Amino acid sequence: MKSKIYLLAIICSLFVSCKKEVPIKVTTDDYCAAVDTVTGIMVHDIFSPPVASRIYVYPNIAAYEIIAQNNSQYESLQGQLKGLDSIPKLDAKSGVNKNLAALIAHLEVSKQLIFSENSIEKFRDSLYKKWESENSKEFEISKEYGLKVAERIKKWMSKDNYKQTRTYPKFSVHTNDPGRWQPTPPSYMDGVEPHWGEIRTLVMDSASQFKPIAPYPFSTNKNSIYYKQALECYEIGNLISKKLTEVEKNKSNAIPEESQICTFWDCNPYATVIQGHMMFAKKKNTPDGHWINITKIALKKSKSNFETTVFAYTKTSIGIFESFISCWDEKYRSNAVRPETFINKNIDENWKPQLQTPPFPEYTSGHSVVSSCSSVILTSIFGDNFSYVDDSETYFGLPKRNFKSFKQAASEASISRLYGGIHYRAAIENGVVQGTNIGNFINKKLKMKK
Repeated sequence: MKSKIYLLAIICSLFVSCKKEVPIKVTTDDYCAAVDTVTGIMVHDIFSPPVASRIYVYPNIAAYEIIAQNNSQYESLQGQLKGLDSIPKLDAKSGVNKNLAALIAHLEVSKQLIFSENSIEKFRDSLYKKWESENSKEFEISKEYGLKVAERIKKWMSKDNYKQTRTYPKFSVHTNDPGRWQPTPPSYMDGVEPHWGEIRTLVMDSASQFKPIAPYPFSTNKNSIYYKQALECYEIGNLISKKLTEVEKNKSNAIPEESQICTFWDCNPYATVIQGHMMFAKKKNTPDGHWINITKIALKKSKSNFETTVFAYTKTSIGIFESFISCWDEKYRSNAVRPETFINKNIDENWKPQLQTPPFPEYTSGHSVVSSCSSVILTSIFGDNFSYVDDSETYFGLPKRNFKSFKQAASEASISRLYGGIHYRAAIENGVVQGTNIGNFINKKLKMKK
């Protein structure tokens, strides 16, 4: 009896040892889930839009550089992005699963850029456990390489001047100059990221390469262009308020289109709610998070493979990163006062915008720059007239919206700033030009997909 049991044990052992381990499959869904996890953490941690762009771009570049090696369809970004010279070389015979290593590198770089490390570690560890159970040898080899690349990318990103800007002085508010930006209600926050224009660019020659034309000269003269653009903002706001009052009066669900648009594209992570003596943050997505989610929607609809997924996220996040540097460079150069401040002082002291005014200068419109640039880049990847359903804000209780193209979405995002009462038309239109120029430049200069 014992001999039979012993023989059976040997047979089982031989069967297990001879069992061929199946390669670990890492899918588009896996990568999108990782990006979504990072987005959720950023909303929780309340990162500013410019800082959020930095959190998106470096992890994607880390993943892309792994994918670009030994893949004839893609070009490495080494030598194309400032300061990015090399990553550890990948031996084709090493047994490394490139998709697996790319996702590991993405998670590792992301972990260093956010505050709530426990959240991303929990997500990462669940994947590690799954992958190790599927093929422990392939997992360990791929993990080792992914972490090496992550360390190289972290070293490169540490030289982008971000740490230095954390120690720079706060933005000085000059209350004796009515044309300069002033903190706005309800929280009257300091100007956010006044030195973001000093962050190292990746593709642009400098932060000011796509410097927009100057805003209209400040004036309280009722015949001036400046006053007239403020009056337009005021009147549109009043019209929307009147429509909303009618809706409430008639107990109707027919919310005005303008109100739906400005709410859908609000994307203000600093929005605050006051209840009695309490003030708390109403957590929302950032413009970057919204366009990164649109990227995911396009990837899912087009049934893109893993390599295309990493490529699309990387190129889009590079455009968003450059857009914020360019836009913030102009914001703190022109240092323009917001419509809310001007209107309260010169037209109607009781007027309030439909959206809460974000805590930084008015010109140019950040959402206009970022949205226009993103739409140009996404169009270059997925084509024009790419229709889709945008569910980016459903998590925050807002309905989905349908778009016939990325350009249409960007146009709606831009005009939402006028409907919301937080930007003048000039900041929107010139922001669109600024973002479009950045997007076209990136499309022309970066050689990524052959």
